[in-house]
Amino acid sequence: MEDGSRLGPRICEGDCAVLKRDDVFKAVPVLRRRKIIFEKQWFYLDNAIGHIYGTTFEVTSGGNLQPKQEVEETATETKEAGTDNRNIVDDGKSQKLTHDDIKALKDKGIKGQEIVQQLIENSTTFRDKTEFAQDKYIKKKKKKYEAVITIVKPSTRILSTMYYAREPGKINHLRYDTLAQMLTLGNIRAGNKMIVMETCAGLVLGAVMERMGGYGSIIQMYPGGGPVRAATSCFGFPKLFFDNLHEFPLSKVDSLLSGTFSTETLPSEPEDNVLVEEESNGLTDEKQTALQEGEEESTTEAAMEINQIEEQETTDINAEDVEFKENKEKENVREKQRKQWERRKKLIETAALLREKNADGLIVASKFHPSPLLLTLLEFVAPSRPFVVYCQYKEPLLECYTKLRERGGVINLKLSETWLRNYQVLPDRSHPKLTMSGGGGYLLSGITVVLDKGKSDSSHSQALKMEEPSCKRCKVQDLHC
Repeated sequence: MEDGSRLGPRICEGDCAVLKRDDVFKAVPVLRRRKIIFEKQWFYLDNAIGHIYGTTFEVTSGGNLQPKQEVEETATETKEAGTDNRNIVDDGKSQKLTHDDIKALKDKGIKGQEIVQQLIENSTTFRDKTEFAQDKYIKKKKKKYEAVITIVKPSTRILSTMYYAREPGKINHLRYDTLAQMLTLGNIRAGNKMIVMETCAGLVLGAVMERMGGYGSIIQMYPGGGPVRAATSCFGFPKLFFDNLHEFPLSKVDSLLSGTFSTETLPSEPEDNVLVEEESNGLTDEKQTALQEGEEESTTEAAMEINQIEEQETTDINAEDVEFKENKEKENVREKQRKQWERRKKLIETAALLREKNADGLIVASKFHPSPLLLTLLEFVAPSRPFVVYCQYKEPLLECYTKLRERGGVINLKLSETWLRNYQVLPDRSHPKLTMSGGGGYLLSGITVVLDKGKSDSSHSQALKMEEPSCKRCKVQDLHC
């Protein structure tokens, strides 16, 4: 057990794991006898349970996973190579094996590594290719015929890479390097009290929770009926992390700032008394009907007793069904009332945290215009604390930058754009990759300071006066004279 703990955490049933094949990722729950489809391969994760995260598996017949045995490179793989590829003609006749032959090899259960070796041996042009072209050929064939996957533990880097590659629209095209800068500029650390407003499927929230490690408190501001945490659930956080996670709707922020947010809607206890009375009334009515039926039975004739007993049994069964349905409905009503009561209680606790106005930072990454969000939520942030705003486009952040300059109360305002380029690093062929990301969004960051309300009001009035051109003011004065 000690050796296993030193190597790393193990895959357990119920975990959320990430499947990796080359540069492709997919988050899946680890469940027994559940069919998983990934990169045109189907398999089950039953045999992966108990292994260490980061283990590479091979998909065998029947969809079972077997740990891949590391095979040392032999001298047969490094064969003679040509000087250039100018004499190689791609006419489709260089490979002796046909599709039927390859299919027959697969049906026999031959592993992908052996199929690749046979493809190399039956290729007439492989030896004439350069060493680099041979490596490229082997890599391409391995990707096609070797059913190999790696199961890794989810993290901010892996999940942000996965979402940006598969569904960038769901995270507002937030690139992984931009997310890393947001965590750094926002000074996210354990013990902080953070406010997070995001519409990135919970990816930014999960990144903040991972960085804080379950220490401190997080207040998530959400639009609509409830927060979206699809990406947050992929992290597989323990329950302890969610104990310090609070949520507050954006629709109630104005009432909280104006002081009209009330707690009168919260019931003292779940309303069980009314239901108990209804149950007692129902029981007494059933007893009265049973007594009346007993009196009627005593007055009937003996010849009709058998038929009446059968009818009574059917009515008793129907009565039990009705009673069961009523009890189930009452339990559902009680459960709804408890959930509403708990939700209102948490809402009041979150409102109390926001009223303190001592948050240690603010993170905004939403599809809405950042100016009203930032100007409102900065009221809950303590002085000398960082804030970061992400937007896919530059123009909304420029407007936000101008309004913050006019309002005051912030320093060290910076509007930045990150630039990312991937490099291929190989012997004698290191170079930038031909494809790169066009843009990762823009960041507006700064630090809050104490806002002088008198100066801010005077500057605001002066700004309003300066909005009117001077020539128009002169004309108005001439008319009055």
